[in-house]
Order: sequence, then structure tokens, then C-alpha cells
Amino acid sequence: MSSVTLKNVCKKYDSKVVIDKIDLEIKDKEFIVLVGASGCGKSTILRMIAGLEEISGGDILIGGKKVNDIPPKDR
Repeated sequence: MSSVTLKNVCKKYDSKVVIDKIDLEIKDKEFIVLVGASGCGKSTILRMIAGLEEISGGDILIGGKKVNDIPPKDR
């Protein structure tokens, strides 16, 4: 497993901001839980990390490597 880092990650649908400049660092072998109300963006964050959802801004790094434009199967 590798570290996962989100730097100023944003997600917009048209002009509506649904994820606004999130920063997150998950270290190698670390376990985290995303908790929040329905519709707050938990699944969207996971889908962006996996590459199943495009980000609107910021950077996602896996193992220190920027993966914004890397297809899900290659992450």
C-alpha cells in the first residue's frame, strides 16, 4: 500500500461546489474512516482518489506521484 495525499482538491458540478479545497494525508499502512451526513461528499472523495470521478482542482498523489490524469487501472 502507498500513501495518499489530497492537496486543495475541489469538485464542482456545473457551478455548484460540492468539495471545496480539501487537504488530506493518509500515510502508508494508515487506516482512516470518512464520517459524515448523507450527501456530504464521502463517496465523491473516494471516487476521485480512485480516478472514477474527475477533480475540478488541486492534486491527488499516490505514493508521492501525481495521479490526476492517470486512468483508474494504472493508479
